[in-house]
Amino acid sequence: MNLLYLVVVGLIAGWLAGRVMKGGGYGILLDIVLGILGGVFGGWTFGVLGIWPGGGIVPAILVGFVGAVALVWITRQIKKV
Repeated sequence: MNLLYLVVVGLIAGWLAGRVMKGGGYGILLDIVLGILGGVFGGWTFGVLGIWPGGGIVPAILVGFVGAVALVWITRQIKKV
């Protein structure tokens, strides 16, 4: 069940990040991966800052979304170089 939860949160967070950032998404599979990695990155970043929005699916999507947007921005900056 945890794997399913992780995939659903990753899909939603990655899809939202793809829609918010200029340009299209990366496709469903990469959106899921980006959302999952964004969740890890966002969770680490929020932890370092001492911020945690609480438990549940909505805060998890929020953290994943923030992390995924940051990762999309970083990858686009790397592509420019």
